Parts: sequence; C-alpha cells; structure tokens
Amino acid sequence: MLDFDFHDIEPMTMPKILILTLLIVAFTNPVMAQSVDAAAQTVKIALAQEPPQLNNMTATDQVSIFVLGHVMEGLTRYDRRGNLAPGVAERWELTETSATFWLRKDAKWSNGDPVTAHDFVFAWRNVVDPKTASQYAFILYPVENAEAINQGNKPLTDLGIQAIDDFTLKVTLERPTGYFLKLTAFVTTFPVQEKFYRATGSAYAADSKDILYNGAFRISDWVHSASLKMEKNPNYWNSKAISLEVIDAEYITADTRARLNLFIDEKIAYTQLDGETYKDALNNQFRIKKFVTGSVYFLEYNYRPERITHNKKLRQAIQAVFDPDEFVNKVLQTPGNLPGASLFPSWIMGVNKPFRQEYPAVVTRPDLAKAKQLLREAKAELGLEDIPPLILLVSDSPTATKQAEYMQGMLKTKLDLDLKIDVQTFKQRLAKMTTGDFDIVGAGWGPDFDDIMTFGDLFASWNLNNRGRYNNPEYDRLVRRAMNSNDPEVRMAAMAGLQTIVHEDAIILPMYEQGVIYLQHPKIKGMRRTVVGSDPDFTYARIVP
Repeated sequence: MLDFDFHDIEPMTMPKILILTLLIVAFTNPVMAQSVDAAAQTVKIALAQEPPQLNNMTATDQVSIFVLGHVMEGLTRYDRRGNLAPGVAERWELTETSATFWLRKDAKWSNGDPVTAHDFVFAWRNVVDPKTASQYAFILYPVENAEAINQGNKPLTDLGIQAIDDFTLKVTLERPTGYFLKLTAFVTTFPVQEKFYRATGSAYAADSKDILYNGAFRISDWVHSASLKMEKNPNYWNSKAISLEVIDAEYITADTRARLNLFIDEKIAYTQLDGETYKDALNNQFRIKKFVTGSVYFLEYNYRPERITHNKKLRQAIQAVFDPDEFVNKVLQTPGNLPGASLFPSWIMGVNKPFRQEYPAVVTRPDLAKAKQLLREAKAELGLEDIPPLILLVSDSPTATKQAEYMQGMLKTKLDLDLKIDVQTFKQRLAKMTTGDFDIVGAGWGPDFDDIMTFGDLFASWNLNNRGRYNNPEYDRLVRRAMNSNDPEVRMAAMAGLQTIVHEDAIILPMYEQGVIYLQHPKIKGMRRTVVGSDPDFTYARIVP
C-alpha cells in the first residue's frame, strides 16, 4: 500500500500480526473526557498530515487511505475482527476466469442515490485510463485487458467489467488470480458515481462537498491544513452497527511532541510516539501500546539516466557501509522496530511458513574496506574524481529530519560523500517523488492486500509507485511468473528470485520494519489496528462511560 516517508507519520494504513494491548494508566484528573465523549460518541484525534488526495482513484498515501477507509466502501471490507467481509457486495461467486458480485440494494451514496454496478464500472475504467495517470492502475491488471488499456493499446470499453444490471457486477479476469477478492477492499477499487464526478469536474475530492460518500462516515467539515471532521453517515447501509457519531481530527501536525502534549492535555485520545516522546510518556507513567504495522522502510534511489544514483557500484557502496542494527538501536530508539533486511517483511507468508523463514534474506554486514573499493569503482565508471553532493528527499517531520541527518553524517564520515537534505511537506514530497526530483528518497511500503505480491511487484517497470523508475527485465519476468501461477511453490520461488535481485542490484537500502508504540484513551473500545486497510480503524469503535 501505499507510499510514505521513512518516519513516524501516523500509520494510517494497513493482518493481523501483533497487538499487545496494554491499557493506559487510569486517569484521575476530573477534567478528563475532553478528547472522548461517551454520551455524544465523539473521539478527537490528530492527523500527522493533510490528506494529499481524497480521490480514491488516484490516492496512494497512508493519510488519505486512512480517511477514505472511513468514508468510502468497496465491494468488500474488513470487519471488526480483521476478516474480509461483505461491503457493497452482499455475496459473490468466484471462478478461475471470472467474479460475479451481487450488490446490496440498501447501499446508498450520501445524497441518497443507490450505489450501483455502474459506479464500479465507471471508477475502474477511470483508474486504468492512461489519462488518469493513476499510480495504482496496476492493481487492476488481473482484470481482462486492464494492462493493455492502461498502456494505451485498447479502448476503455474492453475492460473486463460489466454491469449485468444495476445490482449485478461481472468481472472477467485476465488470468487466474487467487488474491483477486482481497483487491476489492482496497481504495483504488472503490466506486465513483459518474454523474457526480462529471458535475464536479476538476474539483472532484478537493473539498468535503466535492465527494459523495458511501462509507460509515462522511466528511462534514474540512479546514485545509488545520482540521478534518468525519460524522456518522446516516445513509450507510450498516449504520446501526456504527457506534461513533464523530471522529474529529481537530489538529493536523507532524510534530510528535506536539501530539503528545495534546494527548496529555486531553485534547486528543490517540497518538503515536517516537524515540523522544516515548521517554516522556514513560515519565508521565503512561502504559504504552505496541503494534507491528507490516510496513518496510527504505531509501529508494533514482535510476533515471541523468541521476548519478543509477550507478550500481555507488548504491552497493552505500549498502556496504549501512548498519541497520545501529540505525534501529541508536536512531529510532523505540521498541518493536526490526532491522531492515529485505523488501519482504518478516511476517509475510510463504508456502507453509513465513516467506523469510523459507527463503532467508542475505544478511549484509558493514564492511568499510569493501564500501571504499566499490566507491572507487563507481567513480571510475562515472569518470569522476569526486561524487557530487547527493540529494536526499524527506518529509518535514522532526523524526524524518533526524533520520536523514544520521545518513548525512554516516556517509560523510565513512565514505566522504556529501548528502544534501531536501525537506518538503508531505504533499510536496509525494509530488517530487512522482516527477523524479531526487537522488535518494526516504520511502516505505505497507501492504495493500494480504498477499506477497503487494511487495513483490513494487519495482516492476510498469508500477508507477516505482518512483525511481528501476527497470530490469529479469525482475519483470519473475513478477509475471508469480502473477501467472496459482501454485504457491512456483510463486514463492519467483519471489525469492526478486529478493536476491533487490540485494544484489542494491535496488533499495532496507532500513527497518516498522513497529509502532502509541497511547490510546482507555475509554476507546473496538479501535482496530490493522496491517491491511485503514489503520487505525475506528469504524466499529465506541466510547464507553
């Protein structure tokens, strides 16, 4: 899923790995209850960033997906236990070549119109339309002709999706895809009403009034860069099961210390911690909850010909000098993070066991002599006496800056490489990643669906989330081999080949697997932490007296 910076932005995305539910210490302050209200069923939170894109057909980031997961719904969704469950579709039938969905007739848009099969046809065609430039178009490639359409080789009408009638949707598959149903809970596959979309034009999803909602909540107020309020959607088909009336993101700030202070002052009921605020939380005698997000964080290189980072020896030199254990222990300094070793996180399943148990990642030990030799070879290949300063693009949170400064100091001290840090707002960082305006970028990836392919195809040449434009025919061949097979052993062997290429070609620099620590108000019950989907998920949460 999802594209985000290598820092502590709220893990608004992403089963079911590990939740150690340690309750926050009981509060004795009589002026409590500002951040939660049991009578009004209201919870106040803070977003780490302004949602950059609430058009579900083009959204890629965690914050936007967190919001969309609460205000929109696809054919399927995740229930309160984290299992895939009926959403707009009340039932379905799957074969190796097709999927048929029967839509519930009480599913409505926030304006009262029914959600129909035509809304899915319109949205999916828009996603694969080259003019849309959706960076998630590839997620629909299992649908017949989707890839050919996305590459401009076939008309939109050839997409293998058909409204048999208003409430029956048939999807024809390009190939057998065992994980296809899991894709239908991801935001890119959500419906969009054509009439409303065309009426709003280029303003679609730019503001709260410019979106039609079919989820459990709707955005009732959005002050850009300041606050965002979601209220219960009375037209939601399952509204009786929704307890919360309001999710009020009254603050938007990337500053973890500011969020901790808001929590201490009872102005928000949930916040994530970093290395510094973790110590403060302990000093305040708060007990801390932990969660493994399922995400991997890494440095991603730019492979465009004009960028010096296209040189493999340079990338390998950086790989040979980086110590992920030191980074986790001395820089992150929070429990739960694991040293980076692979594109594939340790929890993702293989044939019978976790993939990395069946196919262990190559462990790279820091080797300064080797790194210096690789750097000399890189300079010779590039015809340079010195490597010019490299640009590292990161978001503007204090934690992101701290991590970037560590890399800056480490590379200067050990390899005499100069690293210039380009600090941008979250939205602008995403924009610069898309246009390739970087040498190196702090990035990460969390699962969009519960299958190893959600990581494996990230650096395929056709994947627009491959922001550095890495292009390797052998990598592409192995991805397609895994895509075109339902045999777990064939698929995992292909993924093992990808893991080897990622290491040998130094495609990325794995830094860590994310484990987060956070504080949660003890009166919030039923808030779900999830590796796949909108995280944290307040859909079935409630405030107890």
